[in-house]
Amino acid sequence: MGTSPSREKFKLQLTQENIVFAIAAVLFVGFSLLLPGFFNTDNLLSLVQNVSILGILGIGMGIVVIGRGIDLTMVATMAMSTAWTVGLMNKGVDSLTAVALGLAFAAVVGIILGILVAYVEIPAIFATLAMAIVVYGFGRMALVDLDVIYVPESETWMRALSNSFFGIPLPVVWFALLSVVAWLFLQFTRWGRYLFAMGDNRAGARITGIPVRPMTVLQYLISSIIAYGAGIVTASLLASVNIRVAQSTMVYDVILVVVLGGIGLSGGKGGVRNIIVGTLLIGILLNGMTILNMSFTVQNLVKGSVLLIAIIFDSIANPRDEQTAQQGDI
Repeated sequence: MGTSPSREKFKLQLTQENIVFAIAAVLFVGFSLLLPGFFNTDNLLSLVQNVSILGILGIGMGIVVIGRGIDLTMVATMAMSTAWTVGLMNKGVDSLTAVALGLAFAAVVGIILGILVAYVEIPAIFATLAMAIVVYGFGRMALVDLDVIYVPESETWMRALSNSFFGIPLPVVWFALLSVVAWLFLQFTRWGRYLFAMGDNRAGARITGIPVRPMTVLQYLISSIIAYGAGIVTASLLASVNIRVAQSTMVYDVILVVVLGGIGLSGGKGGVRNIIVGTLLIGILLNGMTILNMSFTVQNLVKGSVLLIAIIFDSIANPRDEQTAQQGDI
């Protein structure tokens, strides 16, 4: 007996992305009705701003994961490169030079990561985990000497990055613009198509002439630069940089956004829309738990459980192939 067209259409639409979006919508309505202060304008503005930072980082992580990699260094890169930039400004270095040096530091981290994964062939999860420790340690020893560094009052341009545009918080605008650029990059450039091909079949991509190793370096470079941009926006929003975020669980929030949204850890699938959907759900969940005054321990337990469930679902929906196992990528 054949399946009716209407039922087949429903099946095609019942994707992880749509399910996650529906859960986000249900949580939003439920929290709005049950949690005092959730639907408050100030809280919603805070929600969308915080979600934007998570989403910006998610774009960078998503690009790496699509190419069959992972970047556990990006939060450390964000914290230390931005802290160095703001620290230089506090020491009287002009803004342009400070930003250029911070950007260069982030770019060097990304290039080193790419070389370690592509040419030295260290599995991405180990290379980026170790590099995160190195970046934090080096930054703490040689670049910044304080845990919290405040943005100078004279740097009005940086503080203005978190203002609003026709009532829309600028962090949301930056996230939207980055999403558009990332979508165009992935869908309409040969480098974007290369990433999908690498994630889908790395050996096959190499055989067809795709420069797999340089592209691997490129994806980590892009991730590090995006992390730096997220750090600048965060510094604008908080008027400070707290380097202790490098030792927090934030990087797992970013991974959760990517995996939960529907980008498979096996690579080669997903896109910007998946990241946006995952960002919405995690942002709403984190905000709700904060209003409920849950301790960080309980919040981490909830996030860890959701991440574990998402990874299990991903491993079922996108099983690791023999090539992935041999290569050691996550």
